[in-house]
Amino acid sequence: MSEQVVLVDESDAELGTAGKAEVHRGRGELHRAVSVFLFDGDGRLLLQRRAATKYHFAGLWANTCCSHPRPGEGVVAAGERRLREEMGISARLRHAGSFVYRAVDPRSGLVEHEFDYVLVGSFSGTPLPDPAETDDWAWIEMPELKRRLASGDGGYVPWLSPALAAMPAPGPDVPEET
Repeated sequence: MSEQVVLVDESDAELGTAGKAEVHRGRGELHRAVSVFLFDGDGRLLLQRRAATKYHFAGLWANTCCSHPRPGEGVVAAGERRLREEMGISARLRHAGSFVYRAVDPRSGLVEHEFDYVLVGSFSGTPLPDPAETDDWAWIEMPELKRRLASGDGGYVPWLSPALAAMPAPGPDVPEET
């Protein structure tokens, strides 16, 4: 059986489950996702370049990691699990915002249509990424990242800008959820 994702409506009410591969083809059903952003003590964001072998948006720079909660799995637990699997990092995460987006990968034709939870945390070590997931990583200062995104640099995933906009104050000082 393929990995399952949680189908949702525009308010994140669960509608059922479907195979991860299937939801990214064709209509691109709306499903739950997480985008993780780790910041160091200087407020820099840890980016990763998606592996050239990824099934969609390969080779583009993205936030620290992304994933889909499994059925019955909480969004923070999914982010922490995937952070360990993809980047070799253990860090506590907290919810900082959410948004809905839809994007089509021009190379693969696959569709991302996600109710995306933005999760943030702190980290100041050296990641140990899985080479099947990540080709490279780098720390970037937020003003530089915003400048690059505003310039229309095509080297970034389409969900990065709306994810940053969903955060109340991008950086390590995002308040704890109450």
